[in-house]
Amino acid sequence: MAIRHFLDLWQLEAGELRAILDEAHAMKTARRGWPKGRVDEEAPLDGHILAMIFEKSSTRTRTSFDVGIRQLGGTSIVLNANDMQLGRGESIGDTARVLSRYVDMVMIRANNHADVEDFAESAGVPVINGLTDRSHPCQIMADLMTLEEHGVDLKDARLAWVGDGNNVCSSFIHAAAKFGFTLAVGTPNRYAPEEDDVELARELQGRIELYDTAEDAVAGADVVIADTFVSMGDTDADERLDELEPYAVTEELMDLARPGAKFLHCLPAHRGEEVDTEVIDGPNSLVFDEAENRLHAQKAIMRWCLDK
Repeated sequence: MAIRHFLDLWQLEAGELRAILDEAHAMKTARRGWPKGRVDEEAPLDGHILAMIFEKSSTRTRTSFDVGIRQLGGTSIVLNANDMQLGRGESIGDTARVLSRYVDMVMIRANNHADVEDFAESAGVPVINGLTDRSHPCQIMADLMTLEEHGVDLKDARLAWVGDGNNVCSSFIHAAAKFGFTLAVGTPNRYAPEEDDVELARELQGRIELYDTAEDAVAGADVVIADTFVSMGDTDADERLDELEPYAVTEELMDLARPGAKFLHCLPAHRGEEVDTEVIDGPNSLVFDEAENRLHAQKAIMRWCLDK
C-alpha cells in the first residue's frame, strides 16, 4: 500500500479530508471531561513512535503533536535540526531513510517546503507537514473543525483572509477547492498569494476572489481570518508593517462582515498590529478553540497516515 503522507491539502481527495475532520470531531467528543493524559479507548496507535523535527520554534505544533500521539497510545521523540547531523550537512534523503528505520511516522516543521517534499520522497514512513514557507495544512484542518463546531456550514460559507498572502493563506486556498467555501483574499499586490495556488484551486472549481483592500474582502463574510504581518524568517519587517497596516482587523472592519461573523487567527498574535485586542478577545473570536483543535485534528491526521 502507498505511504500516506500529509503534505498539502490539494494532494488529498475531498472525501479523505472530510473523513479526517469527522474523525477529529468524534475523538474530541469521546474525550470530553477526561484528563489530558488519559489514553484514548483502544489506544489506536499503541506501540507507534512519532519523530518530530523542528527547524522553526513552536508552541502549538510541538505540544499538540506530542500530547496527541500520547493520547493515541504512542510515544514521541523531538529532534531539533541543528542538533542532528542534518544540520551539519547530512543529506535530507539519508536522514529520511535512517529515521524510517527507527520510527513509524515523522512530523517536520521546516523552513523550505521543498525539503519536506524531498524528505517524504525518501522516507519509508508517513511524513506530516507541520509548517513550511509554502503551506500549513494541519492548521487549516483545525480551523475548519472549529468553524463547524460553531455552526458554520463550510459549503455555504464565505471566508475572508486579510493581510499577507502567506503560507496559511495558501492552505486556505487549497482547502476552498476541497470543502466548497468561498475564499475572499484581501492583500496588497506585493503580498498577494501565490498565483500557482490560486490557479490550481480554480482548476479544481475552488471559488477564490482576490481584492486589494481588506474592506472589499471582508464585506459580507461569515468568517474573518488574520495572521501576523511579519512571519518567522521575514527580513523586511518595517516595510511589511507599513504596507500591511491598512489590513489590520479592527472592530470597524468586522462591522463590514455579516452580523456575528467569527474571527480566526492561528497565533501567536501581535495585538495592535494585525488585530485589535477588542477583536481577538471579543465574543466572536475563536482563536483559543482553534488552538485547542490543533490537537484533535492532528490526532485524526496521524490515524489517517497510519490507516488506523
